[in-house]
Amino acid sequence: MASQNSKSNPKKPKLVRDSFTIPKNEFAAIEALKTRAIALGTSVKKSELLRAGLVVLQGLNDAGFKAALAAVPTLKTGRPKVEEAAPVKTPAKAAQKPATAKAVVKTTAARKAPAKRAPAVKKTAARKKAA
Repeated sequence: MASQNSKSNPKKPKLVRDSFTIPKNEFAAIEALKTRAIALGTSVKKSELLRAGLVVLQGLNDAGFKAALAAVPTLKTGRPKVEEAAPVKTPAKAAQKPATAKAVVKTTAARKAPAKRAPAVKKTAARKKAA
């Protein structure tokens, strides 16, 4: 009887996680569509909106599909750069740069050298008794 139940239940589709870059105005459109769905009496997740968009694209004829693709600008792949103010070089920092190649090697080695610590003192039995 257990074999009949397993045959009647279809297998769940395997899910895939992915990430992508999207312009802020298009990301805002997702929020607007979510708000619109709530106004129509249904709640929807971002992934459901994107999947619904795929259903609509699949239903288009070739000319409509090509027009939809042409309406979307191509983006650079990869993660966007963090929007931070560029560090400003001050004259004091420029003056700190070493003038010779030897000085560069020395300062680089000094930065890479591990910090010196005081050696650990082992307590001997005689010290333990004295303490």
